[in-house]
Amino acid sequence: MLTAAQRLRRSTDFAAAVRGGRRVGRGAVVVHLTVPATSTSGATTPLGTTSPEPARSTDPELSFGSSRAGFVVSKAVGPAVVRNKVRRRLRHLVRDRLAALPGGSTLVVRALPPAAGTPYARLGSDLDAAIAAAQTPRGRRSR
Repeated sequence: MLTAAQRLRRSTDFAAAVRGGRRVGRGAVVVHLTVPATSTSGATTPLGTTSPEPARSTDPELSFGSSRAGFVVSKAVGPAVVRNKVRRRLRHLVRDRLAALPGGSTLVVRALPPAAGTPYARLGSDLDAAIAAAQTPRGRRSR
């Protein structure tokens, strides 16, 4: 189980992670990963970007060093029993992988409808592939 400090619960936190993070889809999951900027040069963010900071950062448990995760499992995945089963599986998979993320990272895992029938091992490999792809820096594409 994830601790309270490791969970995303406010819609503003989810929105900041989804809008400001890197999105990667693999198999039955889509991952939105926001990694805090580590530059100390005082560079400003481009206009139109959303800060990945939580809505209320006065809580001492939400220190900058801890990574946090949230889950989105829509009704398209299935009835409530199936959605909760998928959410429990994803929570258990993310619990072990959260420590490997850089400090202060925000991870949102969105389950796609095929996640309901996907075996646990396959969900784990999809999640690993998506997190790895989200962490790799984007190269510039030539047009």
